[in-house]
Amino acid sequence: MREEIIVSGRMNPMVDPHLQIWHWQIPLYLFLGGLAAGILFFAALYYINGKEKDYRAAVRLAPFLTPLLLVLGLLALFIDLRHKAFFWQLYTNIKLQSPMSWGAWTLLVITPVSFVWCALHMKELFPKWDWKYDWLKTLEAFFNRYKNILAWVMLIYSVILGIYTGILLSAFNARPLWNTSILGPLFLASGLSAGAATIMIISRSKEERRLFAIIDLIIIGIELFLIVHMFMGFLASTQVQIEAARLFLGGPYTMSFWIFVVTIGMILPALLEILELRKYHVPAVVTAVLVLFGSLMLRFIIVYAGQASRWLY
Repeated sequence: MREEIIVSGRMNPMVDPHLQIWHWQIPLYLFLGGLAAGILFFAALYYINGKEKDYRAAVRLAPFLTPLLLVLGLLALFIDLRHKAFFWQLYTNIKLQSPMSWGAWTLLVITPVSFVWCALHMKELFPKWDWKYDWLKTLEAFFNRYKNILAWVMLIYSVILGIYTGILLSAFNARPLWNTSILGPLFLASGLSAGAATIMIISRSKEERRLFAIIDLIIIGIELFLIVHMFMGFLASTQVQIEAARLFLGGPYTMSFWIFVVTIGMILPALLEILELRKYHVPAVVTAVLVLFGSLMLRFIIVYAGQASRWLY
């Protein structure tokens, strides 16, 4: 006979309640916001550097997706709201210590800016486009006159939007997996990678696709470094962070994270981009779709796994 002393029943399954508050709407919003931020960042960057004609897809064409991405992201947020009639109260004050306040005001700026940027390049899609009304033509001329300032605003706010999607999670101290400063830079890098991948799909210029393949390859390297650094930080921290890391190191999210995010979404696209740069024929759409898939899965897995992590009490 073996004698066992039971000091706690907490380690038994389902003893502690497991509550998920955030569902598919939040990771979808985080993905769409990060993707829009990545596209707008490259559009503003290459316009400021005077490369508008060299990288037409990045500066003029890809940004046409961003109003749709941002509106769909905001719609997902609205669906998730419990008290939908009171969303406007976010704009009655500014709380610098609140990531949600930062996000609300950032979206209030960058969403109309994305619409204006598209309006200034409307003739790229519709060569015979005519605004018809004089006041619209006057408005277009005004924004064209200050287009460089508009690009700087777009550049700054795209970075804020991209990094905010990670900071929104990291501010939740009650969830050990999210409570790391790595999430902000990681989500920003992931959004930039997704933006570069989208430009690769849209571009018809071999030189432009090659440039963004190199950019994406560098960003993927940064993402892998941040992921390794994040887990090293967890494993060198307190017991709750170690337990959070174990969700991905033998726990229930191990297969999904390391296969869908790291292998399919990062390592495989990186290998394909290396082959492309070595003159092998690799369809850009294949690499780009893998990157976008990995970026989407990163948000979903981090959001769901974060809600499964908890403090040991």
